[in-house]
Amino acid sequence: MAAKPKLHYFRGRGRMESVRWLLAAAGVEFEEEFLETREQYEKLQKDGRLLFGQVPLVEIDGMELTQTRAILSYLAAKYNLYGKDLKERVRIDMYTDGTLDLMMMVAVGAFKPPAEKEETSAKTRYFPVFEKILKDHGEDFLVGNKFSWADIQLLEAILLVEELDASVLSDFPLLKAFKTRISNIPTIKKFLQPGSQRKPPPDSHYVAVVREILQF
Repeated sequence: MAAKPKLHYFRGRGRMESVRWLLAAAGVEFEEEFLETREQYEKLQKDGRLLFGQVPLVEIDGMELTQTRAILSYLAAKYNLYGKDLKERVRIDMYTDGTLDLMMMVAVGAFKPPAEKEETSAKTRYFPVFEKILKDHGEDFLVGNKFSWADIQLLEAILLVEELDASVLSDFPLLKAFKTRISNIPTIKKFLQPGSQRKPPPDSHYVAVVREILQF
């Protein structure tokens, strides 16, 4: 029996959360080893396990993978969530790059003083794009009318922004229906339940631990 993927990261969302989402949506069980001290992080670096000196780090299929987008694209391809051909794959890449950009804007906000936080541009820049995509093709999923990495990550982004503004989808009826539809896929529904490996919003303790480990 193949070993479960092992995820090395902080005990929180950050760049690893999309990896957790993708594995959970694919129905893949995974283990986690949390970085809680500077010494743990330095040991990973000293042992040469962090290609560019950064986490996330994912152990899978006898490899040690770093760089978030590389990890996600490998998992999407491995679990048949990456389209049927190159044209579908590049659309998935465009959509997931967009949602990753949006989610990173929100994520870095936790590390800024309140006065420095920027208003999310989800309503004006990102969500209108996905509303138009759904309207133009009239299908249930973003690419090829088949469940893919793009759908998983868009749902993650929607829920992330809704934590900041519960009414963010009020002007996007197709995205609201999309959210309901994707949330009810059995593996995702399970991941959204209490007790799953989904991480909560970052709090002051998480921010302090990350700052201590990364020394910034």
